[in-house]
Amino acid sequence: MANPSDAPERDPKNGHDDADDSGDEDVFHDAHFPAEEEAQLLKESQEIKSEANQLFLATSYDQAISCYDRALASCPNYLDYDVAVIHSNIAACHLKLEAWKSAVDSATVSIDRLEKIIPSTLPDKGDETKGKEATKPDAKDKDDVVEISGDDEEAELEELQRLKEQDELRAKVLRLRAKILMRRAKAKSQIGGWGNLQGASEDYQALVAIENISADDKRVAQKALRELPARITQAREKEMGDMMGKLKDLGNGILSPFGLSTDNFKFVQDPKTGGYNMNFQS
Repeated sequence: MANPSDAPERDPKNGHDDADDSGDEDVFHDAHFPAEEEAQLLKESQEIKSEANQLFLATSYDQAISCYDRALASCPNYLDYDVAVIHSNIAACHLKLEAWKSAVDSATVSIDRLEKIIPSTLPDKGDETKGKEATKPDAKDKDDVVEISGDDEEAELEELQRLKEQDELRAKVLRLRAKILMRRAKAKSQIGGWGNLQGASEDYQALVAIENISADDKRVAQKALRELPARITQAREKEMGDMMGKLKDLGNGILSPFGLSTDNFKFVQDPKTGGYNMNFQS
C-alpha cells in the first residue's frame, strides 16, 4: 500500500504572509510581480505541476522531476508555500528513485520555505518542552480575542476573514511540514551514518510534535524513534573506530623514521569527560 506521505501535493490555492527578509537575495525574493502577472504565472505553474503529478502517478519519476522544475521556473519565487509544495513533490520523486541525497536536498528546501511562512522552533536538548512545536507569530497574528463592537461592522468582518484565512494557512503549512519531515527522515535513514541517522531522529521528533498528524504517520515516526537510538550508537562507534584507525595510520607514518609507532602510546579514555589521555610506553 502506498504511503500517503509519498503522494504529490495538490493544493491549487496560494496563501501566505510575506516573510520579513533582508540582504540582496531576500530583496530579490520580495520583488513582487503586478497582481495580474502574478496570477497568470501562478496559474501556469499550477497547470505544469498538475501535469507533473500525473507523471508521478504513472511512475514516470524522472519526467515528473523535469516537469516540476518547469513549474518552479514559472512560479514567482516569493510565493513560499507554492514553491515548498513543488520541492516537496520533487523530494517524493527522488524517494521513489531511491536518490536519497537528492531527496534530502529537495525536502530541506521545502522546509526552509515553510519556515518563512510559519517558523517552528525546536527547543534545546534537555528543555522540558522538548518535542513541542512553537511558532513565532507577528504581533498581528497573536490569538487575541476579536471584540465585536458593532461600530465598524465592515472592518470587523475583514478581521474575522483574515483570522480565518490565517488558520487555514497554518493548517496547510502544518500538513505539508509533516509530509516533508517524513520524507526527509526516511531519506536520511536510508543514507545512514551517524550524522544522517541523528538528523532523521530529529525530524521524527519534530513530526510527532505536530498537531493532528495522521495516525499512520505517527506510528511510523514513533517506531523509528524506538529503533534509531541503537542504529545511531552503532554508527557513532563505527565512525569513531574508523577515525581512530586513520589517525593511527597517520601517526605511524610520522613516527616510523624515529623507530617508533603508535603502539608506543597508550590512549586511556576518561570516563567522566569521554576524552582520551595519552601515555608513552617504551
